Amino acid sequence: MRLEFPKGFLWGAATSAHQVEGNNHNDWTEWELKNAERTSKESGGKYPPENYISGRACDHYNRFREDFDIVKSLNHNAHRFSIEWSRIEPREGEWDEKEIEHYRQVIATLRERGIEPFVTLWHWTVPVWFRDKGGWLSKESTKYFKRYTEKIISSFPDICFWITLNETNVYTGHGYWRGEWPPCKRSLRQYLLANHHLSQAHIAAYKAIKSANPKSKAGLAHNMIYFTKFPARLKNFIYNHFFLRSIKTYQDFIGVNYYFSDRKMAERSDMNWPIDPDGFYHVLKEAAKYGKPVYVTENGIADAEDKKRRKYIADHIAAMHKAIAEGIDVRGYLYWSLLDNFEWSSGFTPRFGLVEMNYKTMERHIRQSAYEYTKIIKENALEI
Repeated sequence: MRLEFPKGFLWGAATSAHQVEGNNHNDWTEWELKNAERTSKESGGKYPPENYISGRACDHYNRFREDFDIVKSLNHNAHRFSIEWSRIEPREGEWDEKEIEHYRQVIATLRERGIEPFVTLWHWTVPVWFRDKGGWLSKESTKYFKRYTEKIISSFPDICFWITLNETNVYTGHGYWRGEWPPCKRSLRQYLLANHHLSQAHIAAYKAIKSANPKSKAGLAHNMIYFTKFPARLKNFIYNHFFLRSIKTYQDFIGVNYYFSDRKMAERSDMNWPIDPDGFYHVLKEAAKYGKPVYVTENGIADAEDKKRRKYIADHIAAMHKAIAEGIDVRGYLYWSLLDNFEWSSGFTPRFGLVEMNYKTMERHIRQSAYEYTKIIKENALEI
């Protein structure tokens, strides 16, 4: 059977600055250096401390042209990446024009290859000065983010797709509820306050984007989980809808990041996440409740041996097609990730990439599953 997708459907992959660029200096890089020894010990010594330090990562900062040649060779027509705030504004109110020019070249390189850029303004990391002023707990945080956003959109006025924030629910959950990730707080009050300031930051950024270019589309990338276990409805509201509802009139599309459900599944990824394509179908239906177009801004699997990725991609794309066939307005799919990369507190161990990284030599090797994904893209259809 042939599952065909709408004409003009966008296909591609995603990355984030801190995870691939290398040699950043932000709140995360400082946290890594302080915690690498501890994290290595918690792995039972299985992985050395350097596994948990981003360092030069994939050196994508210097090799983006090579990487986008790969993207073009795989027939992708869209690519999501993030701008590193700490590069743009390394000190409060000081703009680094050289770094702005760097991202101008990144965008131009994608466009030269016929690839639509999805530009993420914030993918978890913040400048050290912003952290020192209280980060997202500061009542000034929205003002600072708005100023940064205005600088970026004035520098790149012709971007069509803007993603303001990435996975606020994951970020605040790990950073302010569990206290495991920067800024390592454990407080219900601070968790709610950070969420509030992030929602206000999104709204301010959205208004700035639409004011500068009404034709631009702005949304955010939102992590969603399909909940089935009691109290599923409450979990669904808190995790999937709490933030989206706070910004519901200020988004032109919903960006969905989906990896797993809460169901017990026989198949699991290298991260031990349950593989549940049917859950993907259900969260797309949840996202559609806002009456906006949906773009899948992340969906992927940690699979170092590349034994499950081809089927994972095909099964999730089939689930997405089922949603489209039922009238859900899904317009694009971006696999996570283009490259193996630095997976936050898990370090370099998880392998999500369509492209395998040799971190010693920086050699890139296109995995077989990437070619299988290309077949779907070329046909704009999936054969099942």
